[in-house]
Parts: sequence; structure tokens; C-alpha cells
Amino acid sequence: MTCRDFVEFLSEYLSSELAAAERSEFQAHLAECPPCVAYLDTYQKTIQLGKAAYAHPEDRVPDEVPQELVRAILAARAKGMTNPSLDADQPRTRPM
Repeated sequence: MTCRDFVEFLSEYLSSELAAAERSEFQAHLAECPPCVAYLDTYQKTIQLGKAAYAHPEDRVPDEVPQELVRAILAARAKGMTNPSLDADQPRTRPM
């Protein structure tokens, strides 16, 4: 498994959707590749932070957040754009 493969299968790995053989390959790659271990850690923390941001939707947006960013997020939401990596139940398709 290459680092590129690692990134492509990351979502399936975290949602336990990989077949046993693929999961073993994935874990073997992690055992040999510190950069991918760091990437996995950062990815998981990003997901946690993203979910935490939606934990209390009634909370007020902090004043230091730029209004342009708030408007862009609200516009994306209105268009139905979401981030599937924040939804652990969202299946991800692999390129064939």
C-alpha cells in the first residue's frame, strides 16, 4: 500500500468498511509510515473538531470569526453542500 492508497481508503478504514485483507494492509502501512500515522491523527482530530462545532448549534459565533467566513458557510449550507468526512455514516465510494 502506498501513501496515496492510504489516503484513498482512510474513510473506509475509520468506518470499519475495509475487508480484512485491506485492513491488514492498511495497518501494516501505518506500522511502517510515520507520516501517515501523523496524517491519520490529524484527520481524526479534524473530524472531532468539526463534529464539536455542530454540537451546540444554538451557540453564538465568536466575534473573532470573520463575517465573510460565516456568510460563505451559510451559503454553502443553503446550497446543500456538506462535508461527508464529518458524517461517519456517510458511505464513500472508491474509484474503479
